Amino acid sequence: MTLAERSRHETGPARAGRREWVALGVLMLPLLLVSMDVSVLYFAIPSISADLRPGATEQLWILDTYGFVLAGLLVTMGALGDRVGRHRMLLGGAALFGVASVAAAYAHTPGALIGARALLGLGGACLMPATLALIRNLFQDPAQRATAVTAWTSVMASGISLGPVVSGALVEHFWWGSVFLVNLPAMALLLVLGPLLLPESKGAARGGPFDLVSAGLSLAALLPVVYGIKELAKEGWATLPALAVTGGLLLCLVFVRRQRRLAHPLIDLGLIRTRAYGGSLLVNLLAMVATVGFAVFLTQYLQSVLGQSPFEAALWSLVPAGGVLFAAPVAAALARRVDRAYVMGGGFLVASGGFAWLAAIDRATPFWVVLVASALYAAGLVSAMTLANELALGAAPPERAGSAAAVLESGQELGGALGMAILGSIGAAVYTAAMPSSAPAAARETLGGALGAPASVLDAARSAFVEAMGGAALGAAVLMLIAAGVSVVLLRARS
Repeated sequence: MTLAERSRHETGPARAGRREWVALGVLMLPLLLVSMDVSVLYFAIPSISADLRPGATEQLWILDTYGFVLAGLLVTMGALGDRVGRHRMLLGGAALFGVASVAAAYAHTPGALIGARALLGLGGACLMPATLALIRNLFQDPAQRATAVTAWTSVMASGISLGPVVSGALVEHFWWGSVFLVNLPAMALLLVLGPLLLPESKGAARGGPFDLVSAGLSLAALLPVVYGIKELAKEGWATLPALAVTGGLLLCLVFVRRQRRLAHPLIDLGLIRTRAYGGSLLVNLLAMVATVGFAVFLTQYLQSVLGQSPFEAALWSLVPAGGVLFAAPVAAALARRVDRAYVMGGGFLVASGGFAWLAAIDRATPFWVVLVASALYAAGLVSAMTLANELALGAAPPERAGSAAAVLESGQELGGALGMAILGSIGAAVYTAAMPSSAPAAARETLGGALGAPASVLDAARSAFVEAMGGAALGAAVLMLIAAGVSVVLLRARS
């Protein structure tokens, strides 16, 4: 061993300097915008509908195409980045995202806008795994990497919340295309600074061609599953979504069998079977089930029960982020002194407490109680997810960082779809049971169906919805208890 090698061995991994931290800031810009685009059309869709006149089905595809393509291509693009280079994949994704943003902003037909949203999803699928994989390579020191992953998780969560706020502000002052053009400065900055600050990063050369069949199977398996679950959550039982989920799950089995046989698979199934990575993947999925599933109820509570405008509701939904900004760094620091599994378990217990508090509210509960309880569950959830992301990333070999990040993100997308289905079903059952049998059929199905009904029916519907939200919150609290148990059982350090 040479003197230099001995010095590196004794001092541990190299610590990142100013250049790496500036590079992290550059990486956060595209991540923020990719996550914002999931929700950025919430306020723009009325203006788009008035201008482009899409049909009901076209309007749904305008909203959903981005998320479907993003979820379906994450695994493929993450694995491709491991081969061709994450730096190259990041810059290519940024260029595509910018071009697609211009195409979306100036789309003159619903079909053109749907196509542009699909290209945005493809660009996002190139960007997201590359950002997390580059963090794995930029920050070799575990403590610094934990801080960087904390920033990554917080920015991703904040982007989804910021989307409606940015959309509302832009549509109020400009035309609807501005919600897409806001992407351009950040992507241009990434294309300029990326080559200067970000090193090329890819896995060691592996023999064998890139398996296009596996790439096609991953897309064909994930898309119908995510689509089917979302449709079942929105419309209830229907044959086509159920068949889509069934077909997608069968293709998942075919995909897994193929990965087992290949000498150079698209994803490393052995990594998923490890406690560190597989356990982190599972608790992340549970966290997204609770987060996305309950967020649907909270948004409707603010608007349809409290009477807030959509923009007011979007602004109030940012309040819980204050707890996240404080709690996530504290959890990361605590995990350097205590086994991170116990810190993660504690975060999920805090989240469970927040959800349990929300399960106990009624129409007379002060608004500040709802805000504090929401901040509590958000702080606990994001703190635990940050540690899970960092643990999973550290467990992956550097040459597999892109595909490992992509599988983690795909699990989060699937968890979000499951959340709307599971907690949505719980809430729907509680709502129907709480409504008087004398109420009109539409009012007994959803709160939206009661908005044009007499005042007494609307009042009963609002009370029933608060009970439904409590039922969904109770379901989320139970899921967080399960996640806490999984964290301690699977992820604690073993001698």
